[in-house]
Order: sequence, then C-alpha cells, then structure tokens
Amino acid sequence: MNHRRQHHRSPWLAVPLAASLVLAACGEDEESDPTGAGTQGTSASTGTTSGSTGTTSGSTGTTSGSRGTTTGGSGATGGEVSLAGICPETVVLQTDWNPEAEHGFVYELIGDGYEIDKGAVATRGPLVDSSGADTGVDFEIRSGGPAIGFETVTSQMYQDDDILLGYVYTDEAIQNTADFPTVAIEAGMDKNPQIIMWDPETYPDVETIADLGETDATVRYFGGAAYMEYFTSEGILSPDQVDGSYDGTPAAFIADEGAAAQQGFGSAEPFKYENEFTEWGKPVKFEYINDAGWENYGESIATRPENIEEYGECFSALVPLIQQASVDYVTDPAATNELILEAVDTYDNGWTYTPEVADYAVETMKSDGLLGNGPDDTLGNFDLDRVNGLIEIARPVYAELGQEPPADLTAEDIVTNEFIDPSIGL
Repeated sequence: MNHRRQHHRSPWLAVPLAASLVLAACGEDEESDPTGAGTQGTSASTGTTSGSTGTTSGSTGTTSGSRGTTTGGSGATGGEVSLAGICPETVVLQTDWNPEAEHGFVYELIGDGYEIDKGAVATRGPLVDSSGADTGVDFEIRSGGPAIGFETVTSQMYQDDDILLGYVYTDEAIQNTADFPTVAIEAGMDKNPQIIMWDPETYPDVETIADLGETDATVRYFGGAAYMEYFTSEGILSPDQVDGSYDGTPAAFIADEGAAAQQGFGSAEPFKYENEFTEWGKPVKFEYINDAGWENYGESIATRPENIEEYGECFSALVPLIQQASVDYVTDPAATNELILEAVDTYDNGWTYTPEVADYAVETMKSDGLLGNGPDDTLGNFDLDRVNGLIEIARPVYAELGQEPPADLTAEDIVTNEFIDPSIGL
C-alpha cells in the first residue's frame, strides 16, 4: 500500500503503470527531475474552484456531499479565523499519493459542501477551522502517485503555480534545493512511516535493519531510494543484498515465502499482510527507517521559497489550523475517514482502501509517534538540529548521485517554525 517516498537516480524514473495501479503499492520511492513539465501523468485541476457549492459536473465525474464536523483536543483555533483576502481563494495542496489515513490531517480541514472530482482526482470544499466554521476560502487536495504520473510533489509545484502547498519530505527538499528549492512550514508527520519489514519465522533473530545486514536476506525496495544508498554506504546493509526491483505489490514477498525483506509503511503493511493479504495471513516484523538513522520528516507541508513572504500572513493563520486539524483528526477520525473512503471509491483508479486499514493507521500514527509532537510539547514544529543532521548524512549520498546540495545549506533554508503556534500539541 502507500506511497512513494524517497529518491532515485534517474530523472523522471517512473514505476511502470501496471505496477502503479496494483492495490498494495507501498512506499513508492519516486524522485523526478522537476524540469519536465507536463511530460507525465494527468495534472490535477487547474485554476481556482469554489467547492462550497457542491456543484455536480458530469464530464469530470464530480460528486458532492457533506460531513459532520468533529472536534478533538484543545488548541488555539476555533470559530474566528478568516483566511479571506490573505490566502488564495482556493488553497491548493498537492499530496504524494491516493487518499489514505496518513493524509487525514489535511482532509480534516474540508467542511460541508465538498466535492470529489474524479476527473481531476481532487477533493475540494470550504476550508474550515476546528469548530467547523468556514474560513472564507476553499481547500483543494490533489492526489499524487498515479494521478500525476508518479512525478514528485516538488515537480508539480514547479509546473503549476496554482499549487501553493505540497507534501515534501525533508530528504526530497535537500535533494532538490540547488535548483528547485522548497521550504516546509509544518511537519505533517514527525516521523517518516516508511519501514523495512521481514518474516519473523524466516529470520527469528532479526530485530533491526542492521540485523538484516548480518544475514543473506535480499532487501527489496524501490530502486534509487536515498535511504538505501545511506544504508549501504554506512555498512548497515550490504550492496550485494539490496534489490531495487520492488514494484509496490505484495506478490514477490508472498511468492518467495518471506525469504526477502521489503520496504513498506508501518501504518499499513503490517496490518494488510496479516489481515487482508490472505495468501500471507500472518504477522511481519519491521523497523522504521528513521530508527535506523535516516531521520526524515514525512508529509511536511512545504511551499516555494518566494511564497514565504508573499503569503506570510496567510501562513500565520493557516498553519495553526493545520496543527489543530492534526490533533482533531487523531482524536476523532471517524468523519474524516468516511470522506477519505468516499474519495477512494469515487476516484476508482485501482487504489483500494478499507475502514480497517484506516483505523489501524490512526492507532499506529499515535502509538508509534508518526503524527506527534516535535522536540517539545508542540505538534508540527521542526527540530533544526535533527534537520541539520539529516543534511550532513545526506550530503555524500546525493553527491554520489550527482545531486550534491549547496555547501552552505542549513536547516533554516528548507524548514521554518515561523508560523507554528507553540500552544497546539497532543
């Protein structure tokens, strides 16, 4: 299941379309050169659209609906936030994959009167605060992965000026900073959900990724992932045991009866392999890539650098709404998960998602600290020392790939806590 992540060597390297539509696509590690505008995939909708009317368009397969507003933990927002006049009429966010619970914190911001546009693979509606009050602008969430030809979010942001915000993982920002810089304004996930998993019956003594390096196990992953270059260069795994042929499906793992380890998402694959992939039907063990040394922020909300000044007032009001939406979502995800599942059904693009996986994802995000507070009691802020540490270990990796970051790059160039409300946390 799940997405993309991480990075590959070749510009515009893409997962074959047949594999992309198989339903278990987990940890799809695509990285693309953002210069090839329009060469792949279907662009999500362009221009601004008012989603509050819920208008139905037969040509694009648009459906409209309403949802109950839920509130969760305490926070600084609620009822009096207006984004009109300081934000675009429609705030457009580009995600990296199909709708899923890991994206719940942004779907939480969509209020009644939303529309789900099959043709654009986008969901739009009034952007609401924690109390469900309309903030005066609309919010459009565009799906990634197959919807954008498996290009990166960075590439989409540089191709389409309508996209104000996008999911940019910290390592992706490091990789592209020389030519296509982005600045993250909120840490969507404090911990990257990506994992390496293995069969505990085949490898009973393996507890960590480093332990896999002491075995003869093949470790299957999407080719070119930067974290794997790091693991092999540091001796965590051996270069001759890693296999970049992973296609996002469970077929190979099941066919070889767990002889190989494989990448995935900790908030999805462990549940799916035990409960939904009946040909396997038993537990797997795993370790998060973050815990093995590649401390990457996941699904960070980023923008192009010039927007920091142009939309500074907007971000000052919007970022606390995103923070509070994260709290509200993990506290009471039911209504938002219904919206996510409705979007999956409407898009009908080969991606399937069940309520059970969504529930598991929410519980895992909480229990494993994937969506959680930063280095203090605040949700959504960045630990600058941690980001600088990732820059340091990523630099030789990207240099080897011919994409070395600028010599003077620091955390402040790619992330900011300027707009964070420190009072909002779990």
